[in-house]
Amino acid sequence: MVHLVYCDNTGKKGERVLDKILNGTKTMVVRGAAGRKIPHSRVFADETLYFMEKGSLKITASAKVKDVKNYVKLSDEEITAVLEENQPKLNLSEKQKTRWHKKCLCLVEFENVQAIEPMDFDHQGNMDDWLIIEKIEDVVVGTSIDYNYEKSKFKK
Repeated sequence: MVHLVYCDNTGKKGERVLDKILNGTKTMVVRGAAGRKIPHSRVFADETLYFMEKGSLKITASAKVKDVKNYVKLSDEEITAVLEENQPKLNLSEKQKTRWHKKCLCLVEFENVQAIEPMDFDHQGNMDDWLIIEKIEDVVVGTSIDYNYEKSKFKK
């Protein structure tokens, strides 16, 4: 599977999430919720991540998944400890630490980041901020297919 990760485009100039990924100051992304939500337990080492900045409709970078850590039912203290322990890789702002203070966390470490020739993203109304797909062409203008969450379901 490959994963398309939306990156927030907020923050001071030079502090945007995608900028941090491309300049190497961010080597891990986090997703969290009250319960297990995409991509929790559905992303694995050696899979490919593609990155795009929210609102840009351009897929502009890729990386290889190095390691994944999934957590469930964390206490407030455990959430803070997990985020703090991984802060050198996550490089979160205070606002992001608050946003990702969730009981279920998925931390995805990546390597071999590279800027890629921008691809036009074919946005469909039912898409989340993390997509799990067979191949990147499935969400690129001209080759996209109707998106559904079939690939995102837990394996039995």
